[in-house]
Amino acid sequence: MFGIIDRYIMLEVLKVFTAILGTILLIVVSMLLLRTLEEVNVGAIGSDLVLRFMGLQILRDMSSLLPPAFFISVLVALGRMSRDSELIALSACGLGTARIFRSLLYFALPVALLAGWFSFQLRPFAVNEIQKILVQRKDQVNQITGIKQGRFYQHDDGQITVYVETIEDKKRLRNIFIQDRRGDQIRLVVSDTGVRRIDAATGERYVTLLNGRRYDGVPGEPDYSVGTFERYNLRIEPRQLEYFKSGKRATFHTVDLIGSDDPKDQAELQYRIGSPLAIFTLTLLAIPLTAKSPRQRATGRLFLAFLTYFTFFNLQRLAANWFETGVTPSSIGSLWYQVLVLALVLAILLPESRWIRGLKRRSIAPEAA
Repeated sequence: MFGIIDRYIMLEVLKVFTAILGTILLIVVSMLLLRTLEEVNVGAIGSDLVLRFMGLQILRDMSSLLPPAFFISVLVALGRMSRDSELIALSACGLGTARIFRSLLYFALPVALLAGWFSFQLRPFAVNEIQKILVQRKDQVNQITGIKQGRFYQHDDGQITVYVETIEDKKRLRNIFIQDRRGDQIRLVVSDTGVRRIDAATGERYVTLLNGRRYDGVPGEPDYSVGTFERYNLRIEPRQLEYFKSGKRATFHTVDLIGSDDPKDQAELQYRIGSPLAIFTLTLLAIPLTAKSPRQRATGRLFLAFLTYFTFFNLQRLAANWFETGVTPSSIGSLWYQVLVLALVLAILLPESRWIRGLKRRSIAPEAA
C-alpha cells in the first residue's frame, strides 16, 4: 500500500513525533503533579485520588496536545531532510511537494482519528469525572464546615445526627452529641470538647471528639455497652454521586451537541471538531514553512512557524468564545481561524514560490532584450 518514500517519510515523522509527544507529556505531567499536590495540600482532594485525578486531566488535555506535537514533528523531520539535501534529491526524482504531502497525509489520518477519539469521547468523560471528584470533595467540606452551633444536622441520608452546642474559633467544639445509625447497632457519642481537623496524609476531614463517652446498642437490651474514650474520629463520607452529570458543556455527549440549536452547544461541538481538523491544516502549513534547500535562509521560516503555532492555538479558543457570545455570525462558525491562518501563511510565502519567481524572470527577460 505504501511506497518506499512514503514509509521513509512516515518513519522519520513518527520518530520525532514520539519524542516530542513524550517530552510534552512529561512537562504536562510535571505541571499537573505540582498543581494536584497543591489541591491535596489545601484539602481540595485526597491523596488517594492523586493518580486518578492526574490521569483524568491528561485524558482531558490530549486532544489539545496532539495537533501541536504533530505540527512540530513534521517541521523537525522535514527540516532535517532539507539540511541533508534529501528534499532536493526527491524533487530531482520527480517527487515534489504533492508527493510529500501525500506521505504526510497517510500519517496525519490516524493521528487525526486519535485526536478525534480523545476530543469527541474521552474528553467529555474525563471532564465529567473531574467535576464529580471536585463536587464530592466540596460536598464533604460543606458537611463538616456547615455545622453551626445550637442546631441538629443530619448526614449520610439521615444515618448520622450531629449537634454542637458551642463553636469557638471556628474549630473548637463544645458539648457535642452524635448519633450514628450506620451498622447493626445504634451508637451514641457525647463529649465535652472536640475539634475540626484535616488529615495531613489523605486530606480527609474529620470531627474529632476528646475525652467523651460512647453508648452502643439499644437501652434495656443485654448487649448494651457503655465506654469512655480519649479520642474519637468521625469521618463524614462524601456522598456517592452514582448518576452525576455536570452542567458544563464540555461534559455533554457529542451526539447531544449535534442536534442542538444553542450557540454554546454548537461552539463546543466545533471546538471538538477543531482538534482533528487542525492536524490536516497544520500539515498543509508545515510543508511551505520548510526550506527546500540548505542554501535557503531558514531563519525567517522558523520565526513564521513559531508565530503560526501561537497564533493558531490562541485563535482557537478566541474563535470559540466569539461564536458562543454571538460576536461571530452562526453562518461563519468558529473554525474560520484555520482558514485564516492557512491563507495568511501562504500569502506571506507566495513571493518565494517557484511560480512567482518564474513570472518575475519572464517579465524581466523582455526588458533585458
